[in-house]
Amino acid sequence: MRQISRHRRPQGGNPRGQGVRLWGRHAVLAALANPERRVRRIWGTREALGQLDLPPVVPISYADVADLARLVARDAPHQGLVIEVDPLDDIFLADILQAEVDADSRRPLILLDQVTDPHNIGAVLRSSAAFDAAAIITQDRHSPPESGVIARAASGALETVPWIRVVNLSRALEEIAEAQYWRIGLTGDTRTTLGETLDGSKVALVLGSEGDGMRHNVVEHCDVLARLPISPRMESLNISNAAAVALYAVATTAA
Repeated sequence: MRQISRHRRPQGGNPRGQGVRLWGRHAVLAALANPERRVRRIWGTREALGQLDLPPVVPISYADVADLARLVARDAPHQGLVIEVDPLDDIFLADILQAEVDADSRRPLILLDQVTDPHNIGAVLRSSAAFDAAAIITQDRHSPPESGVIARAASGALETVPWIRVVNLSRALEEIAEAQYWRIGLTGDTRTTLGETLDGSKVALVLGSEGDGMRHNVVEHCDVLARLPISPRMESLNISNAAAVALYAVATTAA
């Protein structure tokens, strides 16, 4: 996936002096491979570190499994590797939109309205990488900061999928409309299915929180509302599952 230069403050409002600890093989390897990521230190067992080709400038500390467990969240599956990094810098939405225009790309965008569970954010990042989404977009004060939990759930995608934080999601949707995206809000409160709204146009998928759904003003900034055609035996899908199914539908339509 093509790299987008990052700007301004650290992502998610993390103070510049505060590092982020990531753990697990996929998250650690992806962070080491990301030229935009500044690595402060890596801890690991001799076995795990012996399997890595580490840059000579990265400070290394050998540790046993019990020591590593004290560096991360409780019961976190660190797989013998923990890394401390600087948060990624923010990315401008305008930069992503312009890059997509320049590349004549039709990759989808994912917007999450008040999705606060870091596991869900990470899972959506992973699905976005799998289906080649251009970026995910969240409102800064209604989404969690970058963290090891998100990186673990994203399985490396935190380093490859641009995560854009905006002050106002409705204004971001206006900017997206100006870039000729068809804005589809996913909800169960409509008879229109997602497939009926897809015609090959550039798409921005908007998903709300599992409890409250999309806020009224966000709904008002969608071009159409659509539902996933799931069985009546199940009321709804987890937000990350819904995002994956919707991204698959967009990918198959584009193909």
